[in-house]
Amino acid sequence: MERLRCVVERITYQNEENGYSVLKVAVKDYHDLVTVVGVMPDTHVGSVLSLEGVWKMDARYGRQFSVEKFEETLPATVYGIEKYLGSGLIKGVGPKFAKRIVGKFGKDTLDVIEEDPDALLEVEGIGKIRVERIKKSWQEQKEIKNIMLFLQSHEVSTSHATKIFKTYGSESIEVVRENPYRLADDIWGIGFKTADTIAEKLGIGKERFVRLRSGLLYTLNKLSEEGHCYALREQLIGKGEELLEVEPAELEITLDEMLRTEDVIQDQEAIYLPPFYFSESGCAKRLLRLLSADRNVRPDVENVMKRVRADTEIPYDEVQLEAIRTAVSSKVMVLTGGPGTGKTTTTLGIISAYRMSGCRILLAAPTGRAAKRMSEATGMEAKTIHRLLEYKPPEGYQKKEENPLEGDVLILDECSMIDVILMYNLLKAVPDHMTLILVGDTDQLPSVGAGNVLKDIMASGRIPVVRLTKIFRQAQGSRIIMNAHRINRGEPLDLRGGKDADFFFASKETNEEVVETVVQYCTVNLPRYYHVDPMRDIQVLTPMQRGVCGAANLNQVLQEAMNPSTVCLKRGGTQYRLGDKVMQIRNDYDKEVFNGDIGRVSRVDLEDRELRVDFDGREVPYDVSELDELTLAYATTIHKAQGSEYPIVVMPFTMSHFVMLQRNLLYTGVTRAKKILVLIGEKKALYYAVRNETTASRNTKLAGRLSEGNLPDGK
Repeated sequence: MERLRCVVERITYQNEENGYSVLKVAVKDYHDLVTVVGVMPDTHVGSVLSLEGVWKMDARYGRQFSVEKFEETLPATVYGIEKYLGSGLIKGVGPKFAKRIVGKFGKDTLDVIEEDPDALLEVEGIGKIRVERIKKSWQEQKEIKNIMLFLQSHEVSTSHATKIFKTYGSESIEVVRENPYRLADDIWGIGFKTADTIAEKLGIGKERFVRLRSGLLYTLNKLSEEGHCYALREQLIGKGEELLEVEPAELEITLDEMLRTEDVIQDQEAIYLPPFYFSESGCAKRLLRLLSADRNVRPDVENVMKRVRADTEIPYDEVQLEAIRTAVSSKVMVLTGGPGTGKTTTTLGIISAYRMSGCRILLAAPTGRAAKRMSEATGMEAKTIHRLLEYKPPEGYQKKEENPLEGDVLILDECSMIDVILMYNLLKAVPDHMTLILVGDTDQLPSVGAGNVLKDIMASGRIPVVRLTKIFRQAQGSRIIMNAHRINRGEPLDLRGGKDADFFFASKETNEEVVETVVQYCTVNLPRYYHVDPMRDIQVLTPMQRGVCGAANLNQVLQEAMNPSTVCLKRGGTQYRLGDKVMQIRNDYDKEVFNGDIGRVSRVDLEDRELRVDFDGREVPYDVSELDELTLAYATTIHKAQGSEYPIVVMPFTMSHFVMLQRNLLYTGVTRAKKILVLIGEKKALYYAVRNETTASRNTKLAGRLSEGNLPDGK
C-alpha cells in the first residue's frame, strides 16, 4: 500500500449510485496531473484527499492510482480553498463568488464561514439573502459530511445520502440505525435492495420481521411496475423466497401478520397492496353505479341523430353513426379503433350530438401532449386528468366524491394509457348523472402503471363498445397508417419508400451502423430535406433503455452531435447542457410536471447549482440534487412515448432488442409519427416483431368485478 496526498483538479467521472470516481489530481513533486480511480463519494474539485492504494497500469488509460481507502481534509492553500468553494459544494457560491471571498479572507476563508459568516457581507455583491443561503448550505454540508461518514462505512452512495438527509435531517443516522427499511418506504429512488445492503452492514438478521415485510412489499411493488394489480399468494411467496433467501414458512408467517395489520389485502387467491385493491374494486363499483344512474339531461336520440345526419360537413359512415347513437343513448361507452379509422371525426360527431341536446361537455386525456392534441382537433379546451381533478400537493385531488366535476358528459381520450389508480381517482369525481365516453386504441401498449383498464372494461361485456375498422380514403395514402394496420394483422410491412412516401426503411446490419445512421438522419438528412428544427420536430424512439441502440447510449451520442454547449450541470455520468431536450421521469405534483413530459433546458445557473426547464412555455426550476428526476430526451423508449405524437419519428429496430420485439410495441412506435417515419435496422427484427403477438398478461380482476357485479338498486 502506498500513500498519496493530493488536491482534486478535475472530476472525469463520478457514479452517483456507488460513488466510483475517476479524478485528475495534483500531487506534490509530480509534474503532470495523476489519474486516481476508486470509490470516493462526495469528493469535489478542490477537495484535499489523503489516499491509500496501489499503482496500476491500465492498457487503455495508462498509469493510475487505484484507491483502497480515502480521507478528505479541508484545503490549506488559498488556491485549494478557492477551488473547493467554487466547486458547487455550497449553494450560492460558484467560481465567481469563491474568487471574491478568498480574495478578501485568504487562508482564513473557511474559518470565517464557520465562525463569523456575517463577515461575508464585506465581499462585493454578497447580500444578506446570499449569506443566509451560504450559512444554511455550509451547515447542511457539515451534517451531510457526518451522515456521509456513517453511511459511507455502510456502502451508501452520495446521492442516497443527500436524499436521506433531506428526508430525515439531523435524525438521519438514528432512523437508519433503527430501521433502514424505512428508507425504501419513504424515499423515492431508494429501493429495498439498497436498504437491505445497509441493514446487512448494520448487522440486522436475515429473518427479522422488518426485513421480510419490506421484501414482500418490494416484491408486490415490482410486480405493480410490470402492470400487475395483485400477486397470487403462491407467486408472492415464491418470488419472496428468491429475493430474501429464507424458508417459505418464515414468509407465510410474515404475510399472515401483514394481512392482519392490513399492510396487504387478500381477495380469494389474490394479494393486493391496499391502493391497488381499493382502486380496482372502486373502479368497478363506480362504473356500475354510473351505468344505473339517470342523467340530468336525457337526449332525444332519434331527433339528435336526424340532425347529425343532416350535418353535411362531415359525411359519417354507418359504423360512425352507430357509434354516435350508442354514445348518445348510453351512460358509459367505449369508442376504439386504429389510426385512420375516424376516431377523431366520430368524437366530433358525439360532441355535436351532445351540444344539440344542450349538454355541458368536458374533455380530458392522461398526458399534456394528448390533451393538447384533443384541444387542437375539437377546438375546445381539453385538460390533463390531473388538471381536471385540480390536483394540489400535498392535499391531493380537489375534485372528488364530495366535490364532483360539473358537467353532463366527460369524453376521455387515450384511455389505453390510464392505469387503475388514476382511473379510480377520476371516477370518484364523476357524478352519477354524468355520461362517460372512453376513447382509445386497445392495440397499443397498455398503461405504464398497473392495470389494463380499457381492455378490462371492454372484456367485461357490461359496457357498450363500438370498434371502428374501416380505413378512410384520405388515410389510405399514408404508408404509416397502412403499415400500422398491416402490423396489427400480422402482415409484412410495405418498405418501398419513394420520393413522396411518409414511411422509410434504412437497412443496417450492425448496431454501430444503426447509431451512425440515426445521427446522420437527425442532424443532416431530415432537417435539410424537410426544413425542420431537429430538436423540436424529430424524436428518436427505441424499444429499450440499455444497449448500443438503447435510449441511454443514443442520448449521449445525439447530445454530442446536436448540442455543443459547454454550459452545464453534471449529475452522475450525465451532463445537463443549456438547450438540452429533457424528459421528466416521475410525477412531481409540486412542480406540476409528470412522467413523460418533455422540455428544453432554458437556463443553467452555475452559482446556485440549479437549472430551469421550459415545458411548453412554463419554466420549472431543478436543484442539482433533483436532476435524477430528469433524463435526456433526444431518444426515448417507445413505452415513454405513449400518448404523444411527433412530426418525425426515427426508430432503430434491431435483433439486439430481441426481448422487446412485440407486435404492440412496433405498432405503438409506428403510430407515434404524424408526418414521417424512418425505421433503421434489420428487416429480420421487423418481421419477428410483427409475428410475435404474445403480450405479457397482467394480474387484474376489473373485468370479472364488472361482469359479476350487481347494478345498484337492482337495476
